[in-house]
Amino acid sequence: MTQNTKLTLALEAIDRANRADPNREQVEGESLPKEYAYSLHMTRWLFALEAEPSERMQIACRAQHIERWTIPRSDFGEGRKNYYQWRQACGRMHGRRAAEIMAECGYPQDECERVETILTKRELRNDPDTQLLEDVACIVFLERYFAQFYEENPDYDKEKWLTIVRRTWAKMTPRGHEAALQLAGNLPPHLLALLQEALSETGE
Repeated sequence: MTQNTKLTLALEAIDRANRADPNREQVEGESLPKEYAYSLHMTRWLFALEAEPSERMQIACRAQHIERWTIPRSDFGEGRKNYYQWRQACGRMHGRRAAEIMAECGYPQDECERVETILTKRELRNDPDTQLLEDVACIVFLERYFAQFYEENPDYDKEKWLTIVRRTWAKMTPRGHEAALQLAGNLPPHLLALLQEALSETGE
């Protein structure tokens, strides 16, 4: 089996898994399963940042949220500590599922383990592939989900929102920052003002 065929099979398997999401998202007037839609946003931005991404990065970005709905946030309780425990549990599951799919499609064990490591983000800051995944995820959040997240949390005060923006920005590389700034003009005015205020203190 050729490398290209294995990649096609892996991406198709991930797409089938994510199309089972019972939650929906509107994308250009079309209702799509939410995590399938998310995976397409991730792929689009991966190619925007990296003209010729590796197969493992294409798989990692497509599987970033694979079957996330099966681990509800509500199972982990309220608070920041519980939120991070949920995120870590999701990352482990995403990595394991991606590795399983890759193995079924004929990828060698070392490549399966590599993608699993990327998705768990254990080597963030130290590994270029993991950092690229984080850049893509942060940009997708700012473009597609920041406004919705803002509306869903009216109890957050301004300082908390500034902290969220600063933390998101701190996870990204200069390449990610540049791409994020290019799309910032499409944000609603109140979110653009929030972003500008948060970045004014970072020197951006």
